[in-house]
Amino acid sequence: MRDAGLERAINAAGGVAQLARKIGIAQPSVSNWNTVPAQRVIAVEAATGVSRKVLRPDLYSERIVSDGAIDVIDAARAQEYALLANLLLSAPSAALLERIAQLNADATPLGRAHAALAEAASIAVATEVEREYFDLFVGLGRGELLPYASYYLTGFLNERPLSRLRDDLAALGIERMENNFEPEDHAATLCEIMAGLAAARFPASPQAQRAFFEKHVSRWMGRLFADMEKAENAKFYRSVGTLGRVFLEIESEAFTFAN
Repeated sequence: MRDAGLERAINAAGGVAQLARKIGIAQPSVSNWNTVPAQRVIAVEAATGVSRKVLRPDLYSERIVSDGAIDVIDAARAQEYALLANLLLSAPSAALLERIAQLNADATPLGRAHAALAEAASIAVATEVEREYFDLFVGLGRGELLPYASYYLTGFLNERPLSRLRDDLAALGIERMENNFEPEDHAATLCEIMAGLAAARFPASPQAQRAFFEKHVSRWMGRLFADMEKAENAKFYRSVGTLGRVFLEIESEAFTFAN
């Protein structure tokens, strides 16, 4: 029997077949779900606009944070990475744009980046952002930007950084998602993994988190976000680039102080 979160996602997508198509997997896989698998939550949220707290309250509820499973800072880090993963994985739905428009802001650099992203979301049209995403990351042949670690570190796809990442993912017990044909060094996948590490869904010590961040994220992803800020085809995604760059700068500084 399907749980309430999965039923809501299926209804939002327009049916099982439509949900499967939106997240790029076979229809029988979704038909066999009783609940949204943990590794699919971010993709389903991005495709349907149904909050992860509704999809999997056992993983994302406020109670889990208040019970001390993870502290408030790590919970906030996980949410930031998950938002970036959503936006790098696919173009946001109209429902997700509405939620982003409600982001809280303050006078800090991250708060100002939130404010700029919220403003961009408030005036964005979902169909236009979908086209923008296509031009930036997919394209006819290739997009303006290639959001892969191998490309940024070597100039080519599927190079040594990818094989090293696969070794480290195996050591952490993190498996490749079924029917996900993107290389694991895609920026969305790496942000999703960092969200899982911060939220303790993937068990790893703070030292292991820092090592993963420095080896597979900080060496290149800041450049991707900086390129996004000045990309010819970027409008809404210019503010995504600013948020990503600012957040990674904060993460780098925090990991340094934690040493």
